[in-house]
Amino acid sequence: MVLSSGMVTQHFDVLIIGAGLSGIGAGVHLQKHCPGRTYAILEGRDRMGGTWDLFRYPGVRSDSDMYTLGYSFKPWEEAKAIADGPAILKYVKDTAHDYGVEKRIRYNHQVKRAAWSSADACWTVEAESAGVAVRVTCNFLFLCGGYYKYSEGYTPEFPGVERFKGRIVHPQKWTDDIDYAGKHVLVIGSGATAVTLLPEMAKTAAHVTMLQRSPTYVVARPSEDAMSNWLRRHFPAMFAYVISRWKRVLLQMYFYNLCQRKPDKVKSLILGGVRAYLGPDFDVDRHFTPRYKPWNQRMCLVPDGDLFFAIRKKKASVVTDLIETFTEKGVKLASGAELEADLIVTATGLNLEVLNGLEISVDGQTIEPAKLMSYKTLMYSGVPNLASSLGYTNASWTLKCDLTCEYVCRLLNHMQKHGYAQCVPRQNDPTVTEQPWNDFSSGYILRSRDKFPKQGSKAPWKLRQNYARDLMSLRFGRIDDGVMEFSNPPAAELAKRA
Repeated sequence: MVLSSGMVTQHFDVLIIGAGLSGIGAGVHLQKHCPGRTYAILEGRDRMGGTWDLFRYPGVRSDSDMYTLGYSFKPWEEAKAIADGPAILKYVKDTAHDYGVEKRIRYNHQVKRAAWSSADACWTVEAESAGVAVRVTCNFLFLCGGYYKYSEGYTPEFPGVERFKGRIVHPQKWTDDIDYAGKHVLVIGSGATAVTLLPEMAKTAAHVTMLQRSPTYVVARPSEDAMSNWLRRHFPAMFAYVISRWKRVLLQMYFYNLCQRKPDKVKSLILGGVRAYLGPDFDVDRHFTPRYKPWNQRMCLVPDGDLFFAIRKKKASVVTDLIETFTEKGVKLASGAELEADLIVTATGLNLEVLNGLEISVDGQTIEPAKLMSYKTLMYSGVPNLASSLGYTNASWTLKCDLTCEYVCRLLNHMQKHGYAQCVPRQNDPTVTEQPWNDFSSGYILRSRDKFPKQGSKAPWKLRQNYARDLMSLRFGRIDDGVMEFSNPPAAELAKRA
């Protein structure tokens, strides 16, 4: 990096990293609950929106309903509860505009590292913008960039891939010049991206084949919520939104708990739904029956059963097999069959990134994320004045992010009220044992599990995929709980800054 001559270091009370769904929400919460604090948002790309601006593949949409993926403070007022990517991006942009957050965003700022000084109770954050180093200081650092790499998705090393004569693309790198109309398309993968691509591409492609190594649970739901639309027509927008939001939250919690208590019953219900769509002659056992229990991995949502209708109309098909090698015309399978294609889409997942990929140090000591323990799933043992906004894996992302932002604001206000400059969670309980950060069995989780901070065996170090319990803990629980340690810089240092 080239250091700009005469560079002036700017200071903010709070610095937010990332201008996606989480970062824009964090800005609004700060303005509402901590109105006296200064803040800025550093965004590595040249546009806001995060995931919903990055992903441009056909049919991109959420697999969560917008009554829970939407912010707690801004009603979702569109008819479709299961919204597409452009609609969600518009919602994020409208929020940033309506609340004035867009004025606080600094685009094309790739944050590289952050160093904490206990003597100054301050973070020094280094970023790069147009090849020039930029330095910003802040009292509190809020990481809102999610947990996957924007620069690249995950693609396994397929044998013979260089032999294929057609085009290969990962959905994370989709561009407008990719033409699939009238062509044979092979989508490799069985997750949310794959089941989204298949019905959308099948509308104009000659045929779309989804090749999966193993099946995923797929659940069909209406794209519109009739009750929510009725409420919005007859009641004020916020009242209708709150009722719809809580209805969805309670249903999600009930279904998740049912999966934990009666997995075989839920499995039977899900597969019964698939059979009802695809008919008695379709091999549901082979192509839609996973080897794991419901909610051991995230489920795939298909609005209005679009995936199943594409299969029934013979516009699409599902193949469950292993890839032996790529060929000039497509892929050869372990069974000996060959799937020919003009275009291959590798919907094979994400590459996760710890702490937004930042190099972090505390008082000159580099932090190793895997040695940390996560406090309330938002702060980290021994790391002062830093929080991450991360969503649920078993429910909508924003439900947890809203609670995280509320907690951070409560924490900042507590520190201001009592005159503290520094807060840090300390894990001093010998009865707390380490556990992996997430117990999902999804490939993208397993590939990165050893890189992430651990969770503990009990609160407040335990990851609880439960909105109601998190609500009580983060919105109403004690800030000074005996685990969070509060302090100030040495008196001499405070005198220098006075």
